[in-house]
Parts: sequence; C-alpha cells; structure tokens
Amino acid sequence: MVRLQDDFFEAVNGEWEKTAVIPDDKPRTGGFSDLSDGIEELMLDTTDKWLAGQDLPQDSILENFVKFHRLAADYETRERLGVEPILPLIEECQAYQSFADFSKDMGRLELEAKPNLLPFGVSPDFMDARTNVLWAEAPSTILPDTTYYASDNEKGKELLNLWRQSQEVLLPKFGFSDEEIRDMLDKIIELDAKLANYVLSSEESSEYVKLYHPYDWADFTQLAPELPLDQIFMDILGQLPDKVIVPQERFWTDFAKDYYSETNWPYLKAVLVQSAATAYTSYLTDDIRIMADAYSRALSGTPQPMDKKKAAYYLAQGPYNQAIGLWYAGQKFSPEAKADVETKVATMIDVYKERLAKNDWLQPATVEKAITKLNAITPHIGYPEKLPSTYAKKIINTEASLIENAQNLAKISVAHSWSKWNQPVDRSEWHMPAHMVNAYYDPQQNQIVFPAAILQEPFYSLEQSSSANYGGIGAVIAHEISHAFDTNGASFDENGSLKNWWTKEDYAAFQTRTDKVVEQFDGIDFAGGKVNGKLTVSENVADLGGLAAALEAAKRDPDFSAEDYFTNFATIWRMKAREEYLQLLISIDVHAPGKLRTNVQVTNFDDFITTFDVKEGDGMWRAPEDRVVIW
Repeated sequence: MVRLQDDFFEAVNGEWEKTAVIPDDKPRTGGFSDLSDGIEELMLDTTDKWLAGQDLPQDSILENFVKFHRLAADYETRERLGVEPILPLIEECQAYQSFADFSKDMGRLELEAKPNLLPFGVSPDFMDARTNVLWAEAPSTILPDTTYYASDNEKGKELLNLWRQSQEVLLPKFGFSDEEIRDMLDKIIELDAKLANYVLSSEESSEYVKLYHPYDWADFTQLAPELPLDQIFMDILGQLPDKVIVPQERFWTDFAKDYYSETNWPYLKAVLVQSAATAYTSYLTDDIRIMADAYSRALSGTPQPMDKKKAAYYLAQGPYNQAIGLWYAGQKFSPEAKADVETKVATMIDVYKERLAKNDWLQPATVEKAITKLNAITPHIGYPEKLPSTYAKKIINTEASLIENAQNLAKISVAHSWSKWNQPVDRSEWHMPAHMVNAYYDPQQNQIVFPAAILQEPFYSLEQSSSANYGGIGAVIAHEISHAFDTNGASFDENGSLKNWWTKEDYAAFQTRTDKVVEQFDGIDFAGGKVNGKLTVSENVADLGGLAAALEAAKRDPDFSAEDYFTNFATIWRMKAREEYLQLLISIDVHAPGKLRTNVQVTNFDDFITTFDVKEGDGMWRAPEDRVVIW
C-alpha cells in the first residue's frame, strides 16, 4: 500500500487504477474521460431513439441534426457510393497546372470550403479585443510538434514512417497508381521537413505576448510576392484589409516567398491533391474511415477504431454541437445546480479580491488594476443563452448526399467565420458546447466558461461535502480565474486587450515566482520523457492559484475538511492512459500530467503538509522555503 505521505496521487487513485479499463477505442480513462464516456453513452442511446423516430425533439435545428445523422448512419448508401462523391474535388485540384492558375482561385476555394492552402483566419485583435481582425498563421506539419523533427528524435522518424504507411494503404482507394502515390508522398514529406524549420513549436506558441506581430497590409503582401493576396482577399472579404496579425512570423518572413511560388508548385500540388483525397474520408466507406484514422490512433496508442455507430454520431454532431449541448443542459443541469455554481463563482472572485488586497509583494497601484480586472470577469455557467446565428441556416436536404450536405454545412461555417472580420466581437458566443467536460478562460474576452457537463461528480455534486466540491469544481473555477493572472493572462487588461498594467518592479517579482513554478516541473521524468516546465507554466500557475483560492473559500465553511478538499483534488485528475498518449501529451500539451498536477502542486501548501502529517524525508515533502504560492 502506497503511503499518501510518499505519493498522494497514487494513494488516492491507486486502487481505482488497478481495476480501471481503458476502452479499446480511447487513449485514456479517468476523471474527465469517465464523465465524457457517460455523456457519450447517453447521447448514443438518445440519438438511437431519434433515428428510429421516437421521442423526437421539438426543435427545428435538432430536427436537421437528426436528418444529417440519418445520412451519416446510412452505411449501406455510403458503401454503395464508395469514393465517387469525392472524385470531383480531387479532379478539380489535379486540373491546376501552375501555381499562378491555382492561386487566382484560392479565395473562391476558401469560400467553397475546399482545400486551398491558405492559413488565414479571423480572431480578436490583441491590442483591441473588441474587434475581429485578420490573422496569418502557417501551414501545419505532419508530426505533432517541431521537436519531433530533431535528428536524434527516433519517435519522430517512427511516426513519420507510420504516416506514410497509412497513406500508402489509403490513397489507392481513390484511384492513384503506386507511382503517383510514391511521388506525391515523397514531395509532401520533403516539403514538410523544410516547413518544420520555420513554424513555431508548442512551447513557442504557448507564449501569447510573443505572437503579436501586426503588419500593414501592403508590407505583408511583399513577404510572399507570388501569392496574389490582394485578389484573394477581395474575393473573400470584398475589400482589402488594412492590416494582418502574424503570430507565425518566422514562416512568413523566412519561408513564405519560397513556399508560395511557382518553383514550389509541384510540392504544393502534392499537398493539395492529398488534402482533397483525405478531406472527407470520415464520410465515405467504413473501411476508408478506419484507414484514414490509423495515424491518429498510432499517435495516441489507441488499438481499435471507433465503431460505426459512434463514428456516425460524432460526424453528425460536429456542425450541431452547440444545439446538442443545449439539449443536454436542459435534461441534466438543474436550476438549483446553476444557482449554486454561480454563487461559488462569486465567492471565488471575492476570495481573490481579498487575497489581492492582502498581497505583500505587489504595489497598491498593481493590486488596484488586478481587482479592476477581476471585477470585469464575466462568468458563463452551464450553457449559452443563444445559439450562433448560423444554426438556423444549417438545413439538411434529404434528397442530396451526405457529402453534399457536409460541404454545404462547411460553406456556412466558413462564411460565418469570415463575416466576423472587422466586426465587433460577439462576447456571447461560446467556444465549446454545454455537453463537453471542460472549462476555459478567454483572455481576450476576460470570460470564464463552465459547461454543464463538468458540473457533476466528482467535480461537483450537491451530495458531496462542501470541501470536496471546493477541491473539485471550486479549484477548477479558481483555476480559470487564475488564468487572468497567469504568464499569458497577466499581459491582458480588463477588456481583454494586450496592455502592460504592471509596475516594472511588480512584474519582475511575478516572473521570479513563475520561474520557481517552471523549476518545480521542468525535467521531471514521465512516460519515458521529461516534462517541459516552460510549455506548462501558464497552466501550472493557474493550478497553483486555483488551489490557493479554492482552499481559502473552503475554509469559510464551518464544516471545512482539508482532507476532503485535497483528496477530491487528487480524484478529479486521476487518469489511466496509454504510454503513447502520455508521450504525446508531454510534447505538445500545455497542461502537466494529471499526477503531477496533484503531487507537485499540493506540496506547496502548509495545510496539506500538516493535514497529512508529511515529514522531511517523505516523498511528498517540500521544504517551507521552497513552497511557492503566487495568488
């Protein structure tokens, strides 16, 4: 039996882990995943009835979801049609004979939701978070992070070989010859290796303030002179943008002129044609769906593909996920629970204000600005008040094919995204559905969002002790609030705009403390690799702040139990996962592994040390001078 003084996470979760079974079609099981699996089971049972015409929802949007789901679940028709529905898209891409011919059509292809090699999008301006502007990203690499391309990274070579093998099995289904496939893949892999030298790593992407590089439009267009950006964006927007934000600056300044060029056209065409062939693999035959997912399963170590029923449900729910979420919240999230969680959020914000007011390392001017930001945080609990306007447009034509409807839905989504350009940010729009087990803080809208799905046991239950609830959902709520003051959020003001509201001395003191958090995690051996303290610092700072604030809130209750509090915190992070999945996470995930989110964090708190009688020499001991509490 593991002593909790030596390994708290293992002591709390070890017995569970011995019997926990990871589903064959999943990379993990545990806290978040268990709840997601329960919701999946509910939705599969419910939508089975809807497909059979039973208990149909009286809602026009969900009626269209059911129509789309019926098409997705009609594998007989999908098998009969084979790859035929996608051949016109492949042929359209194959017909381009030069970069000049292709590039003049890129704007049209974008609006038609077809492959187009344009890495642009619309998001709020960092300097004025009330307005949406144009952002220029970069193409994606095959491997999940640039670190996989290092010459000594054997895992990267193995994964790239697996990707190629999966394509060599898949692409013949679309009529390509062996010679065509070999040539196509050679070119794609060669270009991908070059691209990896210029795009940001996950660690680089995790530092938001370093991503803001605004360019005047005329200056930006000079970075890729053969790319007719003026024409492309006249086609997309009907006018030229005045500026563009360039987070992936290295790609645009050092490689874009070569990437978007006639010289590079044979390589770009290979990417384009392969993209066309694989764009709708989930909508074709079941064999093709499974083949196309082989590389993704290899990345996460998942042995079995999703079965046909699940695959059809997830395919159909994608365009309708917010509507599904509203239905779920209406069934499963009570007004009493909503009111109770809203009270907890208000309590947590009050606790934060008190902790800031009593802070002994910030000057009064910085504290005042921080409290101003706290006062401006907007909480969203359970479900959005309304669906995005696009949902009313998502009408399914039952006389058309599955892919024709999917293409139409994609066009609606693309048009909606571009319609936001140069318009005020809609702060009522959620970025995840209510039936997703998750939560988030949006630094550019200064909002915290808690979907209904996470507001259940073990995170939250009216049946649990108050202290257990604070160790669960309370710590999650305070974690999201803490993101307003993590290494990224600290750079944005109460309106969500990039602004330095710190004194120079205070920010230096903040960095000293966050550097200690980096040190606590950096280099820890885990799953055959090492944790990257810089990659995970913002989430670790948020965990630390969340634990501190939720602990103080829990102490306000007369029946406070530190044991319940810390034990439930360890419970919510329990996870049993496949080795490949854990290795992937430590390479790309800004969150530390769940075990370390527990064991490293709790040792910073005197209450933990005393409650569980942790002594020097125990595995969970941290000397008082090494304990870090920021917020």
